[in-house]
Amino acid sequence: MLEPLHRWIWRDPERRAHKLLRFGDTETDGGRDLVRAAELTSDPLLRRLYLVHAEDELRHGEMFRRRGAELLRTLPPNLSKDGFQADWLAPSGHGADDLSVDGRDDVLLAFLHLSEKAAASRFTVYHGVLRDDAPTCAIFEEILRDETFHMNYALTQLARVSPEHHQQRLWRARLGRLWKAYLRLATAITGLIGGLILTIQYFVILPPFAWLAKRAERREPTGWSPVSPARNGSLKRQY
Repeated sequence: MLEPLHRWIWRDPERRAHKLLRFGDTETDGGRDLVRAAELTSDPLLRRLYLVHAEDELRHGEMFRRRGAELLRTLPPNLSKDGFQADWLAPSGHGADDLSVDGRDDVLLAFLHLSEKAAASRFTVYHGVLRDDAPTCAIFEEILRDETFHMNYALTQLARVSPEHHQQRLWRARLGRLWKAYLRLATAITGLIGGLILTIQYFVILPPFAWLAKRAERREPTGWSPVSPARNGSLKRQY
């Protein structure tokens, strides 16, 4: 249903380049968090999986940044860099930059499963709307295979380390993602409302004040005003 919207978002070459660069930053941040998770876990199997996952995320970040830089180099030098990016409609990556690593493997695995699942869903859409950009499309196709592996291993290991409570962990992680999605939407709507209010103030409230200021200015005498002798005293003191 949202494919036409995403097609419009990715159609602009400047916006496409900047989104890929932000994707690269998100993936790299996620890789660093997973390295930290590998340091904290006491499970040797999870440590190996976290490190493999981290290596994939860092490689994805490099791929996104390299492609984003290539697209930027193809843009005209006088092209504006302040266009609408629509980040809240097409989030960068899978939100691993919001990951809190505290050593709890069950919470981490639930988060990873849902975030990788959401990333796979979004990247599938992006892959479909970027068929006219073969190099970028190939990047999403390669990353999609890794996202599927990450999603599956996280769910399998969650069921292993928390066989009785893994469904509860998944539901709590889903609620957390819904809350963050609400905050993103609320922030975007607040920005639009704030811009609308400032525009109304500029065109409706400010003009009367400007007219009154100009009217008062016409009543002011021009040139220097004489100072009374009482105020024109010695300058040897501060006041």
